[in-house]
Amino acid sequence: MTDRSPTGWQRAGLQPPRQLPRNATGFVNREQTLTRLDAALPTDENHTVAGLPMTVAAIAGAPGVGKTALAVHWAHRARSWFTDGDLYVDMRGYGPGPALDVGQALDTLLRALHVPAEQIPTDTDGRAALFRSVLSGKRVLIVVDNVSTVGQVRPLLPATPTCMAIVTSRSRLSGLVAREGASRMTLDVLSSDEAIALLSDSIGGDRVGAEPQAAAELARRCAYLPLALRIIGERIANSPHVTLAEFVANLALAEHQLDALAVDDDELSDVRAVFSWSYQTLPTDTARFFRLLGLHAGSDISAAAAAALAGVSLPRARSLLDQLTAAHLVQNPARDRYLFHDLLRAYALERAQAEETPEQQRQSRRRVYSWYLLMAEEGRKVILPYSHAVGLAPAEPGVALAAPRTVAEAMAWFERERLNLLDTVRQADDLGELDIAWQLPVVSDGFFELRSYWADWRDIHLTGLRAARSAGSRLGEAANLRCLGDAYWRTGERDTALDCYHQGVAASREVGDHWVEGFCLRGLGLIHEELGQTDEAMELYRQAREVFRRHDVTRGEGMSLLSLGNGHRARGHLDTAIAHYQEAVAILGSINDDWSVAWASYPLGLAYQQLGRLDEALERHTHALDLFRRFDDRRCEGLTLAALGDTHHAAGQHEDAQRCWQQALQILDPLADPHAGVVRSSLAQIGSDQST
Repeated sequence: MTDRSPTGWQRAGLQPPRQLPRNATGFVNREQTLTRLDAALPTDENHTVAGLPMTVAAIAGAPGVGKTALAVHWAHRARSWFTDGDLYVDMRGYGPGPALDVGQALDTLLRALHVPAEQIPTDTDGRAALFRSVLSGKRVLIVVDNVSTVGQVRPLLPATPTCMAIVTSRSRLSGLVAREGASRMTLDVLSSDEAIALLSDSIGGDRVGAEPQAAAELARRCAYLPLALRIIGERIANSPHVTLAEFVANLALAEHQLDALAVDDDELSDVRAVFSWSYQTLPTDTARFFRLLGLHAGSDISAAAAAALAGVSLPRARSLLDQLTAAHLVQNPARDRYLFHDLLRAYALERAQAEETPEQQRQSRRRVYSWYLLMAEEGRKVILPYSHAVGLAPAEPGVALAAPRTVAEAMAWFERERLNLLDTVRQADDLGELDIAWQLPVVSDGFFELRSYWADWRDIHLTGLRAARSAGSRLGEAANLRCLGDAYWRTGERDTALDCYHQGVAASREVGDHWVEGFCLRGLGLIHEELGQTDEAMELYRQAREVFRRHDVTRGEGMSLLSLGNGHRARGHLDTAIAHYQEAVAILGSINDDWSVAWASYPLGLAYQQLGRLDEALERHTHALDLFRRFDDRRCEGLTLAALGDTHHAAGQHEDAQRCWQQALQILDPLADPHAGVVRSSLAQIGSDQST
């Protein structure tokens, strides 16, 4: 059934996404459900083996019953059919933390499908429509895990029969069956024989065969749940000289001791005794490490963040995580990423709240908040060294940092921790850790802008602004207002952006933050320039430049000169514009801000081009192109190539012009940049000229 022909991604020089977590080891039975999933697998361009379009399979069942393990196991078994890739997203529909927003999930999936960030809409409906369009005609498998409601998954479903979605949920998701025609499979607990087979896989068939009644009783007390059986099996395997009957007696005692905790609708009621029995046998420091992990805001955690949370060294954290992984108390789905099953996370949080004082819980959270904040600050300094710096408290005791050395390392760290950063901001705000809640958005600002996470960018600063106001921090207000102004301006909400910039100017003047004041003034100028109000814009640029110059904000002065140059060029004052651009290039070059040098060199080349100084235009645009490529700034690379093409054409170098325009179009077209139409017209015109 495997198709070996090149995929659409491969033809474009891209790798298909392969996101499935690691396959479960020791997978037991479930053959009937696996057969039903096999039957739902598409077999040609239009139909399944049943002759009907079948794109959705829903696996429902109680917590701990093995829904995720089954879905991932089958997905690995069938992934060779899906030649265009496989996607995985955990919607976090159950557990102590917030569920994953559908819009965030779509954003992540679209990026995995190689959609340029600039093309991703800001609204959920637009993202869902684009997701369906991108999948059209492709063979992609989507595993949507831990869904709580139909509304949480419906926008993530493909609309092409050669794609397939597997959805797992504790809910029956009846709406998917009724409306989307999903094939629903309700996963029950294991049968007695299956449970004993799983136990045998963990502890050996000889021990089970020697005490069959005790093995059956252990399976019953584990409620026939694979999760509980794996945990208890690991415990038994590490105690080869203890009989199964003794384990049954110990587990019965644990159940009796925990009877008082049983309440209606308690999701831990069937497994608390198993968890407690394994937890109580952990070494003291391992048990504390386990329960402190339950305090973490995000759904997964790195070893370094876990070390900060527990206040231990990184090598010690890795050792403790290895112990918990071996005991099946945490999972290790990818390199240096660890997570809990929902039930175990709830149990760990329960133990932390019972055994740690409120102050101990707060200190643990503060340590990991401090780690995220200061790691983000180190990343900011590498990626955008001249961006806004706010005074931060030093690392909490027991928190060790490993600062990124390169822009690529810093961006990769932010990408890995993006959802954890969002969860940390939310949790810190909820728990009244207001300094973290307003500072973390500010130091993370550049990443969310550069990677075009528009909705996340706006939302973290709305939270940051609220936290700053609750804390009475005018500095926090000023910093988040400036960031919000940028975010709203980028998404075309000019009136809201203007309001944020005006408020930012007022707040920054109160606290004497001249960096924020100057960039808010420049932001106001940019919007007035877009509105055709050139006089107002030029006055705001002059005010911003004066603030920056008076307070030695070098990059700000350079960027203000760049904006003033744009204003003069728009008025046709080309010599004055060139003078401003040249001064901007010199100032920005003096601080080695190469990305901003490229931004100033690009319009300087345009001004030279308009004056007919074509050699100088070619020189400036070639320099800008090299710098934009170094920073992987694709849009600016495309615009600069288009300008180079224009200059070559003006110089009569038509082959060079055609080559540059073709390269520009290859970049600008996928980004849906409006300048792509101008480039396309230029190419059509030069083609027409060559044919006559």
